[in-house]
Amino acid sequence: MDIKHFINFSELSISDLHTWKEEGGKVAGVYCIYAPIELIRAAGVAQVSLCGKKQAPIKEAERDLPASLCPLIKSSYGYALNGTCPFFTASDILIAETTCDGKKKMYELMGKLKPLHLMHLPHTQQGTAPFEYWMMSLRELEDFLFECSKVKVSAEGLHNQIVLQNKIRNELYQIAILAANEKSPLTARDMLAIQESKSFAVFPDKYLARLTALRTSLATFLKQPNLPASQSLRILMTGCPVGKGSEKTIRITEELGARVVCMENCSGLKGMTLPVDETGDPHEALARRYLKIPCSCMTPNQSRLESIEEMVSTFKVDAIMDMTWIGCHTYNAESTTLQRFVEKKLKIPFLHIETDYSESDTEQLRTRIEAFIELS
Repeated sequence: MDIKHFINFSELSISDLHTWKEEGGKVAGVYCIYAPIELIRAAGVAQVSLCGKKQAPIKEAERDLPASLCPLIKSSYGYALNGTCPFFTASDILIAETTCDGKKKMYELMGKLKPLHLMHLPHTQQGTAPFEYWMMSLRELEDFLFECSKVKVSAEGLHNQIVLQNKIRNELYQIAILAANEKSPLTARDMLAIQESKSFAVFPDKYLARLTALRTSLATFLKQPNLPASQSLRILMTGCPVGKGSEKTIRITEELGARVVCMENCSGLKGMTLPVDETGDPHEALARRYLKIPCSCMTPNQSRLESIEEMVSTFKVDAIMDMTWIGCHTYNAESTTLQRFVEKKLKIPFLHIETDYSESDTEQLRTRIEAFIELS
């Protein structure tokens, strides 16, 4: 079982990006899982995630942004300023979203660097008005995409992309379940790379084939007799998105002998079990699916609690670690609701960690996580 291709997927995808652009294709840089991949692809545009997971660009970003903003916002803007993100450089357009006030104001600055479309999200998932508002927002995005690619989205083309992306999400979820097996050799950092890879798939059909091959290979591996079974504490990590360069809590947890068997955050499984309905009007189906994503920007956010409860059962979770970035007010505030739900309803241990991208608090985190593991 070889996962090297996925470990270095973002770097390898740069070659695919060059091929795509040489063939006349347009590229959209995105930051959030609210960006509807199916609609972007149906408009003839390839989407890639933009850099924003490392500490290095933050100092440059703080020339324009307050230090109190979360590291994800500052890192994203810093990369846009310093030109060291190849995906930002390759992007013809940017697709942003109103998931927090800090991002909205940062995007006003970023929009001066490249053409940027801001998707306006409603603040709740309940009722007909939010759905109609979101439908209009996606129509505006479709118009923006047409200006870039000159490709009109057809119902058939959108349906085909919906079917394809449903298959990709399902393969990723099945791989996550297999990877969480007590006999699986894959670590949480391996799965982080695999799950992040979906954000850099320039050619989705080729990517789906690689996912299927990985799932088949992993399933075959786990059928071998006499494989050693891990007895480590099984942890579900929730909260803000992490990635290469900002995965210190995962690294520390694994070094202390526990096992992060799944991640609920945006770079993990959030929304992975939400397929787009493949029947009926594809535009409406797409809008309904993306509006269901259980982000803390929505209020109330009961669906996040339900999703976490399902993950605890499916992945046989022993404890939950909620990792939030300093300055991420919605996830930090929601941590109180989540803790009460986990301790009273699910009756398993809960730890909230608030940190940033720097390594300055590494030993403090190590002490807290070690105590949590010992007591869980």
